[in-house]
Amino acid sequence: MKLTIGLFGFGKTGSVVANEIIKDLDCELKWVIRKSSIHEGTFASRHLGFDHDEGLIYSMNSIVSDKFFSENRVDVIIDFSTASAAGEYKDAVKYGTRIVSAISDYSQNEFEQINELSKHTAVLYSPNITLGVNFLIEASKLLQNIVPTADIEIVEEHFKEKKGVSGTALRIAEDLGLDKEKHINSIRVGGIIGKHEVVFGLPNQTIRIVHESHNRGAFGQGAIFAAKWIMTKGKGMYSMEQALSLVMSRPDARSERAENISPQ
Repeated sequence: MKLTIGLFGFGKTGSVVANEIIKDLDCELKWVIRKSSIHEGTFASRHLGFDHDEGLIYSMNSIVSDKFFSENRVDVIIDFSTASAAGEYKDAVKYGTRIVSAISDYSQNEFEQINELSKHTAVLYSPNITLGVNFLIEASKLLQNIVPTADIEIVEEHFKEKKGVSGTALRIAEDLGLDKEKHINSIRVGGIIGKHEVVFGLPNQTIRIVHESHNRGAFGQGAIFAAKWIMTKGKGMYSMEQALSLVMSRPDARSERAENISPQ
């Protein structure tokens, strides 16, 4: 049986994620919901160059929530749309659907909506769902434990049009106990997909841990990994770190949930 997936978002990143899902032989993209009515009634697969029909596109404004999720049940919803979509799939959990959210800019209220859903189904929330970034976070925690006196700075680089501080950089700062206002350095140039660097300064050496996404396909691969992993979990809030089993190296974190994750 293939893992059935519903996708929220079909913009720059969402369309690339859809492409990765369609390419994965273990997955089936059942539908795509986007905010606008562009391409409504057509198939995502056709827009992405495939020669079969997969991922029927719907507009968020044209669906009746409970009826839609009852008639179009999926194993997992992957959300790469906007923070406001958090309240749009609340009815889906009634039918056993799990949630993977990669939204980086939830307000407190929107995050509370996601947290409420975790009382009824399994929810994995990660502001950056790439495998590499989550490895970077864990490696940085380990190095900080080894050299707690090091000066630490976070550098995040993104495309020129990106607004605000990277949600991933905020997450790194939070995990390392750093002041988000003082220790995050943002660069906006050209078409950089996403680069995060944690710099450890010591008296006689500098250590840099770097992750760079060369293609948005990295987000799709991470989301698929998360979707497959979360199918083994009961209701609750989970993190990408748990999905990667990296927290297993810390005995006090083996049963750690993601309730302590805060919206960025």
